[in-house]
Amino acid sequence: MGGFGVERAFVVHMASSCPLTANGSLGGFELTVAFNKNPLVCYDPDAHGFYPCDWGMLYDVATLLAIMLNNNATWVQRAEARRQACTELAAQFWAHTALRKTPPQVRIVPIPISNDPDTVRLICHVWGFYPPAVTIQWLQNGLVVASDDTKLLPNGDWTYRTQTTLRASTAAGSTYTCSVWHSSLEQPLQVDWSPNLSLGMMVQVAVAAMALTLGLVAFSAGVFSFCQRPQVWGVPPHSSSSSPS
Repeated sequence: MGGFGVERAFVVHMASSCPLTANGSLGGFELTVAFNKNPLVCYDPDAHGFYPCDWGMLYDVATLLAIMLNNNATWVQRAEARRQACTELAAQFWAHTALRKTPPQVRIVPIPISNDPDTVRLICHVWGFYPPAVTIQWLQNGLVVASDDTKLLPNGDWTYRTQTTLRASTAAGSTYTCSVWHSSLEQPLQVDWSPNLSLGMMVQVAVAAMALTLGLVAFSAGVFSFCQRPQVWGVPPHSSSSSPS
């Protein structure tokens, strides 16, 4: 009987990185030649040369490969070119990412509470801002009533989002404000919410507005239909009469 052989794939790739410090300066340069995602040969930018960084079964192979790379001036030149690119691009990258300021967007969403019709849960959504430091306060008629430490979540595009919640009364007469402080703003960004109508009244007003709208549409359609009818002016309407025999 013949057996089937199993083909195995091996991947060798080169990767480089430029770690940045907290102030945006270049914190180093790393370049590795990896075998199946495991570092095999690394580059020492101070010594301008490659050295084996696998201390396992492939150490001898890594040592031989490092010697071959060091004996070829092209590979050392490529490594130094990458390090120079990191040095030149680090400041630009830092300015376009870490130093940029993107102002937040704010929206208040009211959520009714089923077992408490006199209370509503207000959710202040804040998103799309950078840097991540942000301060959010709730105000009622201009007075601070809550200030919470919110949990920040990344958006995946170098911006962040968060939200904070407040229980508010549905009674008319109060204005609730979500006030957001951020370094991209010259003054706080504030969004107001006011319970001018109770939830029941809001439903009634919505139904009345819909009925009014449908009535206006029907009226307009009738007027339009009447205006489109052909009219003959000066001709009296026909009347039927019987002549004497």
